[in-house]
Amino acid sequence: ALMFDAESWAELPPLSLDTDTAFSVAMWIYQPEDEGGFTVAGQYDPEDGDRGWSIIIGGREPVFRLTGDRTGPGPGRGNSAQVNPINTKGMPTGEWTHIVVTHDGSGERAGLHVYRNGELVEEAGSRFFAKVEGSILTDRPLYLGRGDVSGDGETQHFAGGGIADLRVFNGVLSVQEAKVVSEWRALQTAAAKLPVSLAADEREILRLHYLSVEDDEYRRLVARKQEIDREWRELRRRGSITHVMQELPDSEAAAHVLYRGMYDQPRERVIAGTPAALPPMAASLPRNRLGLAKWLVDETNPLMSRVTVNRFWQQVFGTGLVKTSEDFGAQGELPSHPELLDYLAIEFRESGWDTKELFRALVTSATYRQAATATPDKLERDPHNRLLSRGPRFRMDGEMVRDYALAASGILVRAIGGPSVRPYQPKGVWSSVAMRQSDTRRYEPDTGDKLYRRSLYTFWKRAAPPPSMTIFNAPTREHSTVRRERTNTPLQALVTMNDTQFVEASRYLAQRAMREAGDDFDRRLDYVTTRLLARDFSDPERAVARRTYDRFVDLYRADAPGAKSLLDVGDSPYDAALPAAESAAWTMLTSQLMNLDEVLNK
Repeated sequence: ALMFDAESWAELPPLSLDTDTAFSVAMWIYQPEDEGGFTVAGQYDPEDGDRGWSIIIGGREPVFRLTGDRTGPGPGRGNSAQVNPINTKGMPTGEWTHIVVTHDGSGERAGLHVYRNGELVEEAGSRFFAKVEGSILTDRPLYLGRGDVSGDGETQHFAGGGIADLRVFNGVLSVQEAKVVSEWRALQTAAAKLPVSLAADEREILRLHYLSVEDDEYRRLVARKQEIDREWRELRRRGSITHVMQELPDSEAAAHVLYRGMYDQPRERVIAGTPAALPPMAASLPRNRLGLAKWLVDETNPLMSRVTVNRFWQQVFGTGLVKTSEDFGAQGELPSHPELLDYLAIEFRESGWDTKELFRALVTSATYRQAATATPDKLERDPHNRLLSRGPRFRMDGEMVRDYALAASGILVRAIGGPSVRPYQPKGVWSSVAMRQSDTRRYEPDTGDKLYRRSLYTFWKRAAPPPSMTIFNAPTREHSTVRRERTNTPLQALVTMNDTQFVEASRYLAQRAMREAGDDFDRRLDYVTTRLLARDFSDPERAVARRTYDRFVDLYRADAPGAKSLLDVGDSPYDAALPAAESAAWTMLTSQLMNLDEVLNK
């Protein structure tokens, strides 16, 4: 063994270990009486932000650390990932303890492990990074029993400590292999004995040695498991993190009624339960989220299916059978058709909560398929259509208006999932409300397919929501909204007539019609109206469209720069092979058709 005094250390040639290198280090460590902090072994450069790796003893527990590039300009430590065992005073003073540290080549904290006497130690949290960025490779020597303090040239020593049987492996030791290394002396002793004289622990270490060294299939499976673990960590790293509250184990979830809401004046202690006005929760159900979910869909609770059916009805018909869809209580409005609500709720529950079947029933019903025409008699007897005397007619939500324009034109990207995107938006909306240090101070629109994703994927800044969505009464997302407001304002028409997204969609659909419907005006018009209105125009409507188109053609033939300026709107290129004046005229005509009430209303 190497035993160190107050001024001694050992220096070995450097190892070529980098962030993407899988390696393990094993050694026996003698813990001195002094419980201070020691750098037992390490290869790092204090003049380069401690770039490298090190094994440190602190509070009689081993800490394994990797350090990469600096996180900012100037002096300072690079970004580090380290594993901290829970402090259980696991390395007794005046004794030898076997330590193994492993790194799987990912640079992630989750890829670092520490074994004490062959057992994987339980890990605590760390104040360092979850993953090392950059390289840990350095040409500094491998020091044993020496630590250099970054920046001030001070050297620390492992005074009174010792190191023995140092081994460096060019791979990740498994749990079993770490156990074999820690029991190497016992293994040699057991191997020299006859089988009948082996103790149980000696048989176990021989078994582990055989599996780890001799059994190729076992080693292949261990390697595959390590690979799967890395893949799983990578998937988790790419996903978002959701923070949730968790009750203390072996305790009952409880709270106190606060006197007049004062947090420092608790009164009656209450446990988790359901409102007394509703059916009670069965005693067999756990008082947690699972129990709440089962109580919600229980047959004795009619509220879940009634509220759900009413909200789906609201989506299809514009207004729920209970108009106050956000309030089914005493302050809410009574249902306009109580028997119908009961029937749909029971059918929905007994179908196994089949949402698709419920929507199919709604949209194929005679009630939904009525004409939306409002006669004087209907307006007098049923002005708000609460008696369902005609088909529903209401303006689509802002997201639907935008998505419908993109879908009808054929430019909508239908990919599902992925990160948020930033479509077109007027300049200066973010900067006018952002703080100087904000990372969303300036809005930079995306390019390519990201501009044409569904509105569901639009990046949302709470202090400055997308203006085109706000104009169409999109909620602020600061709280849950069950029933949206609907208005009809001139600003909405300005959006659908002038916003880059809508002008580009009009041009895209217009040029598709010119390419795919031939040269005949009526065939091109049918192509456009079929996609926007699902019908052909009547003869009077065609006459109006023809006059409008002829005026636009005359205008743009006399104004070639204006035609090109219109066709240049948007990120997608226009078809230069088509006549510019005709393309501009069809673009304007298509834009007018997109602004018809029949298009914007459901």
